[in-house]
Amino acid sequence: MITSNEQPIQPSSHIIVGAEQLNELLPILKDKRIGLVINQTSTVGNTLLLDTLVSLGVNITATFAPEHGVRGQADAGAKVANEIDIKTGVPILSIYGKNKKPSVEQLKNIDIIVFDIQDVGARFYTYISTLHYVMEAAAENFKQVIVLDRPNPNGHYVDGPILETEFASFVGMHPIPIVHGMTIGEYAQMINGEKWLKSGVKCDLKIIKMKNYDHQTFYFLPIPPSPNLPNMKSIYLYPSLCLFEGTPYSVGRGTSAQFQLWGHPLSGIKDTIFTPESRPGATQPPLLGKKSYGKSYTKLDIGELQHFGFSLQPILEAYHSFQGENFFTPFFLKLTGTRELEEQIKAGLNEEEIKQSWQDGLDKFKKIRKKYLLYNDFE
Repeated sequence: MITSNEQPIQPSSHIIVGAEQLNELLPILKDKRIGLVINQTSTVGNTLLLDTLVSLGVNITATFAPEHGVRGQADAGAKVANEIDIKTGVPILSIYGKNKKPSVEQLKNIDIIVFDIQDVGARFYTYISTLHYVMEAAAENFKQVIVLDRPNPNGHYVDGPILETEFASFVGMHPIPIVHGMTIGEYAQMINGEKWLKSGVKCDLKIIKMKNYDHQTFYFLPIPPSPNLPNMKSIYLYPSLCLFEGTPYSVGRGTSAQFQLWGHPLSGIKDTIFTPESRPGATQPPLLGKKSYGKSYTKLDIGELQHFGFSLQPILEAYHSFQGENFFTPFFLKLTGTRELEEQIKAGLNEEEIKQSWQDGLDKFKKIRKKYLLYNDFE
């Protein structure tokens, strides 16, 4: 929750995202073969970036599809297939699943890769892992990457345990906290600067910055960034509630309140009742068809949720009231990036005690982070 020394997020004048600055982008793309890494959030106004650039005569030779696909309809973790975009005829190549990194063959007809995807600022949200692999492939094949920057809706704070390298995976590749407080462009600079790419290769990277943005800016995402983050409430709650994905609990996949509640048939908390169903974007949700009991945050307003922060209270409350066995699954270690948090919860530590144990790591990370910021910070 917000503390006395935190400042409220300030509304700002209209943010001009990187994709809207075509006067800067188009001259770079002129007479080049372009690959796009995009999804449904990659828009110029109300038009998909792919459609905009094709209409302006840019030579788009391929579009790469991350998790959820170019149109953003695939379930979390679902296979994303190679296909041809019906509207433009541009090939769509999957970089999710077995092939997370563009191959030499896929890049041979590309001079520049343009990356434009809306992130939400949590380590386990996989678009920053996709960014890593795109940058790595580009560096190895001598291609330039242009990142069209977008706001981080959770960019007003930094919190959570630092990932330990033994727990690195696609849902957490780098030694950063769960909430990193950086835009996708700033994060790209960190990947490059900290030499996190394979063999320390460095990507030829250019960031097209936003205008009228800083880390205290409130930004209402115009398009859901993925099927199960349907609104700003879910986006603010996501860093905290995603930890439930490493437990038997549901976080509302298969309901209309995804990442805005949690529950399980054996939960001792019965503030809310829901039954996950098969829905678009969650065709096989956890606890499908099972009446679940837990807690909902849907009645909290946006102002309250802006400052919900990274809270351990939901996972602590669920753990201490669980009436079954084996609350934690192996995936919990990948989400948290450390064995210590699970051990601390089992040992009965409270949120304040647990968070205090992260402070040295967070202080070190914040010093590194400052080197890569492109916008005024929240401190």
